[in-house]
Amino acid sequence: MKRSPLLVIFLTVFIDLVGFGIVMPVLPFYAQEYNASPVTLGWLFASYSIMQFIFSPVLGRLSDRHGRRPVLLLSIIGTGIGFLIMGMATTLWLLFAGRILDGITGGNISTANAYVADVTTPENRAKGMGLIGAAFGLGFVFGPALGGILSRWGIHVPFLFAAALAFGNAVLLYFTLPETVTPAHPARHTAGRSYAAMFRHLSNSSLALVLAISFLFIVAFSIMTTTFALYTMYRFGYDAQQNGYLFAFIGIVAVIVQGGLIGRLAKRFGELPLVILGALLFVAGLFALPFVGPMSGGLVALLGLIALLAVGDGMATPSLRSLASKTAGADEQGATLGLTQSAASLARIIGPLIGGFLIYSATAPDPLHIDDHSLRVTFWAASALTFLALALAARLAVRSPKAEVQSPKSEVTETESLTSGL
Repeated sequence: MKRSPLLVIFLTVFIDLVGFGIVMPVLPFYAQEYNASPVTLGWLFASYSIMQFIFSPVLGRLSDRHGRRPVLLLSIIGTGIGFLIMGMATTLWLLFAGRILDGITGGNISTANAYVADVTTPENRAKGMGLIGAAFGLGFVFGPALGGILSRWGIHVPFLFAAALAFGNAVLLYFTLPETVTPAHPARHTAGRSYAAMFRHLSNSSLALVLAISFLFIVAFSIMTTTFALYTMYRFGYDAQQNGYLFAFIGIVAVIVQGGLIGRLAKRFGELPLVILGALLFVAGLFALPFVGPMSGGLVALLGLIALLAVGDGMATPSLRSLASKTAGADEQGATLGLTQSAASLARIIGPLIGGFLIYSATAPDPLHIDDHSLRVTFWAASALTFLALALAARLAVRSPKAEVQSPKSEVTETESLTSGL
């Protein structure tokens, strides 16, 4: 039976995210070897998302013009070189150089999403996007654990291993992934468009609403992930290892929802109802989270609420990517999904800044004590942002009675035949 290209894309994104997750637990300690201050460390983390914000639409547009396969291949090789530079770094600026290069080429997720859009029908679009989300979840489950284990042999070892994974990923892609942007593909006929034309897609009011909803949702999610460990340390006395288990639990729930359930749910109810329900779950979970403690629900209540958050995110995120894809024609998938990834990267820059500011107000002036009211405000701010996203989703649903955002050219190209192995 012919190998499904979605399986290859799943493995590509999974390996990419494992490599990304490997370095997350060790990068702060690595940077400290070069006397990086907390502010410098913050910029080191932010540099990746800033580069993704700038270059994701560019990579998406390049994939429309020159094909998904070469852009994916070159971007994965660039990621491998970035990890290699970090693993062999002898100065702080080399760490920044590797991180920046990884951010520039790490925008390949938008190209992977465009590939999924190429090989799926509109009815199966959310299922395909859910596979990308499942790969994300699994990558974040296995990556940080591998990073902790590998760091025993040296703080630089996880970076070198991540580089080896990226280069192996490039070999896998080169030999197994077929191209979807064939000479007859509509995107080939728009190759002469300027890069400024990418942002004209925002004149599509439906796409602008989808991007706004996605942006608000990811800002809220980033606030939660930035402050969650401090919350559990203060309320439950959990350390980094125990928080790692909690994040792994979130990842497992997300994999179940995005990898197994989202396709069936989207076919039955449509993407917009799933976005609305996911946002409702997220609003409720974030609002209730600060009330949970050892004497008020304990670990069972904590697991229940973070499972609720994972289910909400698992419903909304792939559905939003699917809706964004459906607002564009076959000739604009890379550019449109690149803008979606760019908005997500901007949200991941702003979210931690808001979360850090709110938590600082909760810990000041004594960093060893957190004011309960300020801590609640942190999570309630994230809940309020998600509620705003929910209101925008409801507005979009009113404008689209069938709970669908229709593409101007929603038909699938001849690459649909590639999905015959599904």
